[in-house]
Amino acid sequence: MRALLILLLTAINSQAQTYKISYDRISNGKAVEGSSPVVFTNSDKTLVTQSAILAGKASLPYEQTLVFQDQPGVFYLSAVLGANRTVATKDSTTIAGQQLELRSDRKKILGYECKLAHAVINSNSIDIWYTEALGVHGGPSVLGQRLGLVLETIRNGQFVVRARQIEKVKAFPSLPALSPLSDLLTYRDLLWRSRFTTIPLFRQQVLNFSDDAASNDSIFRFGGGSIAVRKIRFPEIGAGSVAFLDVTEQSTGDAYDRTGSVFLLPTADPSFWDALEKGVDAVPVYENGNGKKYQGMVRSGAYEPLLELMRFFTPFGVKGYNHLQLKNKVWQDSVSYRQDITDLIPAFSGKEVYVGIVIGNYDKGGHTVNANITVHTDPDSEKPGVAKVLPLFNTVNILEMRGQNYGSMFDVEKGLEVTFTLPEGARNARLRYIVTGHGGWEHGDEFMRKKNTLLLDGAERFAFTPWRTDCGSYRLANPASGNFENGLSSSDYSRSNWCPGTTTNPIWIDLGDLAPGTHTLQVKIPMGAPEGGSFSAWNVSGVLEYN
Repeated sequence: MRALLILLLTAINSQAQTYKISYDRISNGKAVEGSSPVVFTNSDKTLVTQSAILAGKASLPYEQTLVFQDQPGVFYLSAVLGANRTVATKDSTTIAGQQLELRSDRKKILGYECKLAHAVINSNSIDIWYTEALGVHGGPSVLGQRLGLVLETIRNGQFVVRARQIEKVKAFPSLPALSPLSDLLTYRDLLWRSRFTTIPLFRQQVLNFSDDAASNDSIFRFGGGSIAVRKIRFPEIGAGSVAFLDVTEQSTGDAYDRTGSVFLLPTADPSFWDALEKGVDAVPVYENGNGKKYQGMVRSGAYEPLLELMRFFTPFGVKGYNHLQLKNKVWQDSVSYRQDITDLIPAFSGKEVYVGIVIGNYDKGGHTVNANITVHTDPDSEKPGVAKVLPLFNTVNILEMRGQNYGSMFDVEKGLEVTFTLPEGARNARLRYIVTGHGGWEHGDEFMRKKNTLLLDGAERFAFTPWRTDCGSYRLANPASGNFENGLSSSDYSRSNWCPGTTTNPIWIDLGDLAPGTHTLQVKIPMGAPEGGSFSAWNVSGVLEYN
């Protein structure tokens, strides 16, 4: 009887015993700095947490996992997103989907006999070393917990999470909040979005051409409604941050490929705001001897042209013309554009600025867009930072509807020339250059390879031929693209650095250190001559970036 009582008490104590397992993270043989997994487990439950959480030093957001042994195949996720902001969910699919191969290999970790299981998850090869010696389940993740206590995982032979210490503790820590419970997709989305800052620019904004287009208390509309502008106060963006610009577009009437641009309006006086309010004659004019006037396109004295954040091109009628059916073609519902604009952070960080978006079109239905800027911390980023950005030129004629000329100044030898002054000089200067050629007839520059030559202070610094050959990759975003007798559609054809449904990437031209004083930058392009009523033009924008 006495022996039976001792066995019973031993079993009860064993069931009640809580263990704390601390892990190290190792990548390619080197210890990984920062918070590491910590597991608390007993016969009832398992908590997967982090050393920084336990120390009260965890960065937001942070996540913990809770498993109850009487609910096999189920685990709970709880995340703290911010002050008084928590979210939780219940997941019964991940563990059920684990396919573990039990192997005969054995080894000891911290004196405990461990067995090996192997899994392949999302193309990652993972070895899982677990022990049954302690009679509990747990691990640094939910992977392999149903087998026993996981003491080591090895991903792709390079990233190791290994138990450093196993302790007996008297009490289980406080459990994370498990309410309110969201569905798994909502939970993941909220957790993902909490990892960065989202700055909304435009929401369901219509860009069309209509007499009914009108401004409201937050959105200014110009150019018959094809331009939208709003004032935004940006937060201070610290070092070690990266910024992305996102735009989505759908046709709500217009069937054609159009030029789109997202831009900042410099705040100097005069500025392009004067052109928007009063007309293009209110801003400085560039002339190069070809008899035409180019309003507001080139830096002149205190005047700065629009600073282009992104140039994008609408496809032929995505969403609005998805009713045009072709066999084996499932049209996209919208087009998304996303670009890294980290190098332009100095232009808006901590400032209140006007942000604009334009899609040049003459359609009453036009296009509907959404746009955001997201800011992400990235202390390990190797991107070379710049301290200053200086807009030099931008020939995208966003005010075509009010008489702003096309960028056709390249029909004479002088091309585009801009003079700028750097009182203190510039270190590590580079030009952020975006270029696209236009003119849509057979011999128009949209479909012709033309060399771009850039000269600084009279000396050639860079030359290249902008061209895109991948336009056919975006056919499913172009339901209204015309189909020709040769089996191609209009959207398939290669173009001068753009495709219907894509962005045009900037290129960066290193200019080195620039001495204090005045400098002249020149852009030359052998633009084609007009044919009948058709003509070519080039949309080029340039921003000087330097320290």
